[in-house]
Amino acid sequence: MSEQRASVWLIRHGETEWSVASRHTGRTDLPLTKTGQRQAAALRHHLKGRNYARVLVSPLSRALETCRIAGLGESAEVTSDLIEWDYGVYEGRTTPDVRKELPGWRVWTHEIPGGETVEQVGARTDRVIESLTHVEGDVALFAHSHLLRILGARWLGLPPDHGRFFTLGTASISVLGWDRENPAIICWNQSWHLGVDVSP
Repeated sequence: MSEQRASVWLIRHGETEWSVASRHTGRTDLPLTKTGQRQAAALRHHLKGRNYARVLVSPLSRALETCRIAGLGESAEVTSDLIEWDYGVYEGRTTPDVRKELPGWRVWTHEIPGGETVEQVGARTDRVIESLTHVEGDVALFAHSHLLRILGARWLGLPPDHGRFFTLGTASISVLGWDRENPAIICWNQSWHLGVDVSP
């Protein structure tokens, strides 16, 4: 980032039917539930009054809708690099369901037939981070759970599969920034309903 050491705000989309059921939701374009819409509206309170130099959003409707309801849709730039992990044959399935066939299966560690590797998702997040290098001012990213977890790991210089150590709730806010010259997490997985202050 620039000498101003701007921060990057990561906003996960609101609730969908599949997020409630813990189904792997990659490229399936699901809308927000009514609860998800309310979550997105609550985000507006935390985001209003902040001037973002750039707002980037995944092309999937759940992220676009969250961005719009949260009040940043008009300034948002759509980028396919923020689309969720392509889960291939595991799309729409839960981890316990897959483990009936493959005991011990984890999306982070096993092959994803017909989908992306974690390294490929990491390469996309690297491009997003690189695109922010010369931005002067804070940035907001509206995207998805696994994608943003991987982006957080890559921000810290960790391998993309270290995203497994972070969790993200629906409509949560996380802030990436700096501790002097070191990339750092300012806050992580702050949920609108907890009423916490996410100011860096």
